[in-house]
Amino acid sequence: MTANREIQDEELMGVAQDPDQAVRLARSLRTIADATSLDPTLRDMARAVLIGRVDVKDAFQDPRYTEAVYQRLHEIRRAADNQTYAERQQSKAQFADWDARQQAELARERAERDEPVGVSGRGERLFGAEAQR
Repeated sequence: MTANREIQDEELMGVAQDPDQAVRLARSLRTIADATSLDPTLRDMARAVLIGRVDVKDAFQDPRYTEAVYQRLHEIRRAADNQTYAERQQSKAQFADWDARQQAELARERAERDEPVGVSGRGERLFGAEAQR
């Protein structure tokens, strides 16, 4: 595989329970790979999985990557412990808004993915160029 090729969401089905979870996992990996505020080890792990250099199962078992994940979780936990009640409530509201947007986007993508491109007059599904005639 070349560094320019990104794995398809379906290639994450080895760890995902369904296609939607594979889509969410791929999105998360892209977010991690692009997040300059995160540890370079985490970004490297995400990029390695996305280009297929490392299988996602192997990445989760690699001590370098798991240590970086645990370190980040510790930082998140410490920040959460230091939040005031008002900050926690604000964070919950922001998360609820973000989650609603994510769910709407996933629903839109799912509908696009599951919708047939076209249907012939005989009830047959048409795909690609046939559907555009």
